[in-house]
Amino acid sequence: MERQSQVIPVATEERDADPARFGASAPGGEVTQDQPATACGAGPGQAPGAALLPGDLGPQALPDARLLPGQRLARGVARALMALDFVSLEEMIPAPGLRVDLMALGPKGELWVIECKSGRADYAADRKWQGYLDYCDRFFWAVDADFPTALLPEGTGLILADAYDAEIIRMGPETPLAGARRKALTLKFSRQAAGRLQALRDPRA
Repeated sequence: MERQSQVIPVATEERDADPARFGASAPGGEVTQDQPATACGAGPGQAPGAALLPGDLGPQALPDARLLPGQRLARGVARALMALDFVSLEEMIPAPGLRVDLMALGPKGELWVIECKSGRADYAADRKWQGYLDYCDRFFWAVDADFPTALLPEGTGLILADAYDAEIIRMGPETPLAGARRKALTLKFSRQAAGRLQALRDPRA
């Protein structure tokens, strides 16, 4: 897939997360704080549906054969964003009860949320995406080439992706976060990412 050559630049509640599996969101329903968060895919030695704790690696540790469709899209998007100097975290928890498919942190502190949808049913089952808008500067959908993009709401970004690369088709409108929220989200991003790295380096810690 040919990547877009130019993109416009833009100026430990893990247990409370959405238990929906990545790429097959649960149809509606509220998440209560006593529900364990489930990983979008089981990590090494971890049973499917096990709680995703701050140190768990999550889907990035899975081999290709075990990746769900949404996870494959997320990987392609993360690779493309890396070329734009954005780092990404899958299954980021911005607030209790919320779990975004992919959050990307830019070189100037920009925070983007990308929801990866593997098909019509996956999109229709998503009842929480509007709640993610308060936790990012820009919001995007990531879909594959066969997705009926006419279903996607106007005023949101669009990324065409596969398991290996992605292209930004339409930039999401910019809605800058307040400074306090940006600081809090950046701290959460850093801690969750560091926890996963620590688990990789010392799985028995």
